[in-house]
Amino acid sequence: MRLIRLASALLCVANVASLPKNNALSYDGYKVVRINTHGNPVLIRERLSGISYEQWNHGVYEHIDILIPPDQIVAFEALDFHYILMHENLGDSIAAESLFRPVRRQTDGLSWYDSYHDYEDHVQYFEELQRAFPNNSELISSGTSYQGRNIFGLHLWGASGRGKPAVLYHGNVHAREWITSPVVEYITFQLVNGYKSGDNLTRSILDGYDFYIVPIVNPDGFVYSQTTDRLWRKNRQPPPAAANQSCIGRDINRNWEFAWDANPLGASTNPCSQSYKGEAPSDTPENQGLDKLVRQLRDGAGIKLFIDWHSYGQYILSPFGYKETLYAPELGKWTKAAGIVSETIRDSSEARTTFTFGPSGAVLYPTTGAAPDHVYSIGRAEFSYTIELRDTGNFGFVLPPDQIRPTAEEQWEGQKVLLRLLDEEFFDGVGPA
Repeated sequence: MRLIRLASALLCVANVASLPKNNALSYDGYKVVRINTHGNPVLIRERLSGISYEQWNHGVYEHIDILIPPDQIVAFEALDFHYILMHENLGDSIAAESLFRPVRRQTDGLSWYDSYHDYEDHVQYFEELQRAFPNNSELISSGTSYQGRNIFGLHLWGASGRGKPAVLYHGNVHAREWITSPVVEYITFQLVNGYKSGDNLTRSILDGYDFYIVPIVNPDGFVYSQTTDRLWRKNRQPPPAAANQSCIGRDINRNWEFAWDANPLGASTNPCSQSYKGEAPSDTPENQGLDKLVRQLRDGAGIKLFIDWHSYGQYILSPFGYKETLYAPELGKWTKAAGIVSETIRDSSEARTTFTFGPSGAVLYPTTGAAPDHVYSIGRAEFSYTIELRDTGNFGFVLPPDQIRPTAEEQWEGQKVLLRLLDEEFFDGVGPA
């Protein structure tokens, strides 16, 4: 066996309790590895064809990240790949990640960002943020999930009142991407507390835009990922009647109306697939509620910025995703803004976190029925992005709690810059853009 170890074992923290687990699927003994494809993923997949594994990443031109069950490890080692070990024992990593310190939710403190939390705690945290900012915020709902959970959020505004162009954030679209919720919550926290404390930058941002922040777009899948299967991605909607009834869920980010069926490589028609797009555009209740809000904002003051937060890979991606060779007229300013944000994030800490940026389909892989394409094309958002958060493969979806706060902090630094660029005249030789 030849390997490079990137992730050390995660240690248990004293005096902690675990997130609730009811008959949870065990990943004890599972390994996660990264194999360099050297630009020839077909050859690597041919060599892997004799074993069972689950692929974690989609863009495989440079590398493929795979989850290997315990009973396949000997066969995998016999293939003699040169690989990077991401998780020696995924079960241990999940156990350590799921440990949390019970803390009092403090809307003026940062202890919330030291651990992951369950759905009900996220609801209560946003309720407390709203109570801390009563004259400039309201709780909102983008409808309910298939199982009836509230797709809750916050609407924030500044001194001039409601009704300005919208900034719309979506978190936890894919259930297993836990890091996305605390990141958008941290941005919300900074907006609320910065405005209350009189911070000039935060006040100018909130006085200029209305923020609509939805931290958990997929509450059913998120709860299921915490109680049953840590790697669950889709919602929890039953499959079509004629399909295998064990194949639960639709991918909410392949279910948007725009370009839903535009490219056979952009989503799956197989209900068992992680990227199953559904039977028809917007046939998930989650998507229906989210799209209703998008259209309401479009028909009001308009959407200035939309961000769909995901993990992992460290990308800032703009439309279009459904066709690799199709470029929007706004691509120049989107790319310039993304480059400035990427540089700001990189320079904001000693971690030097680096983001790749550009049009989604060309930079990463084709996606149909995806939110950024839809919110740009149907919602007429002036800026529309997917941001894929940390990391680039040390931990993947199972990001340790000690990375929550630094991930959130660097994103806030990036957002402060991006939000100041929204009304810039690009390429006029004046200012940063």
